[in-house]
Amino acid sequence: MVIILANGAPIVGDMTLPVLTPWSAGAIADRARQLGKLVTTPLLPADYLDLFSPLRTGADLRGQVLEVLPETRDAVTLVIRPGRGWLGHRPGQYVRIGVDVDGVRNWRAYSLTSLSSQASQTSARNIRISITVKAIPDGKVSQHLVRHATPGTMIMLDQAAGDFTLPRESPAKVLFLTAGSGITPVMGMLRNAVDALEDVVVLHSAPSAPDVIFRAELRALAARGAIRLIERHTDTAGTVSPGDVTALVPDWAQRQTWACGPTGLLDAAEKHWGATGIADQLHTERFRPTVLATGEGGTVTFAKSGVNLESDGATPLLDAGEEAGVLMPSGCRMGICFGCVAPLRDGAVRDLRNGEITTAGPQEPVLIQTCVSAAAGPCDIDL
Repeated sequence: MVIILANGAPIVGDMTLPVLTPWSAGAIADRARQLGKLVTTPLLPADYLDLFSPLRTGADLRGQVLEVLPETRDAVTLVIRPGRGWLGHRPGQYVRIGVDVDGVRNWRAYSLTSLSSQASQTSARNIRISITVKAIPDGKVSQHLVRHATPGTMIMLDQAAGDFTLPRESPAKVLFLTAGSGITPVMGMLRNAVDALEDVVVLHSAPSAPDVIFRAELRALAARGAIRLIERHTDTAGTVSPGDVTALVPDWAQRQTWACGPTGLLDAAEKHWGATGIADQLHTERFRPTVLATGEGGTVTFAKSGVNLESDGATPLLDAGEEAGVLMPSGCRMGICFGCVAPLRDGAVRDLRNGEITTAGPQEPVLIQTCVSAAAGPCDIDL
């Protein structure tokens, strides 16, 4: 175990136009858009624009990886330029990203470790965000990002979400209890707000010193007195228990605590804080990867309608739902107008146009087009 104190110890169709009249700039633009739609049918101008300007305003929110920075032997930080629709984030929040791996679009949530857009004071075109990804065994997305992401890689983005954040009024005393990649949301908080916090203890555990993500930065914060860092190496000292917290941080019960890490750590913390009667002082963040088995067809649940049905792998969910009496929004029924979009809350669907599979979990819903998607296993649609 290494304890670093605040004093710095170690550390195409026909078109008929009306008679020409003087047009405003807006009218000219409208005419141009109409003409554009005609000459690009069946694709829309937006489809072509996406090829040349995928981060433009109005496009589905995407991001482009600019840098891949190694942190440890199995963790990297991805510096990302988000599209212009990015609304910013609060320190400690996470972002869901969509990554195509072997023809399947997978969505996963990762904590934002960068300065918030407000703090960085950058223009919308120059905003950079970062996520730090640790490769987990059999983790399809994390392994892909850590081993294969390169500058220029495009990913899908959702807006930032989550309430694992500091309050607007800084607590007098703070304890960050983390393990492994659980340090990532905390580093987002420290980078943005450490100077506003008066008394901070970071109790972090990892298998060994080289496995500590952000090790140099954490030790630098301790060396300048911004935090008290307690670094626990579990290969030699074992995992952190509630008893360890009491021994290492004697005033732990007087601190507002933010904890993030493996399920075992968080379960033990919730039990300990609850038994002491201070459960309201503990704030936790859990990310549980969802592993889904995909196939051809499956049970489709329309949550709001209370309808369950069996659907094959070739019938669009729109058709299946309508046949069962579910009120389904629709439009062109060709996958062009996006009038049939609905949230996939859980499960897997296959895009009938290209065979790509999209998955979602209870904490990771994703929008799909029901007119061109079929069940690829059990799935839950929020309709």
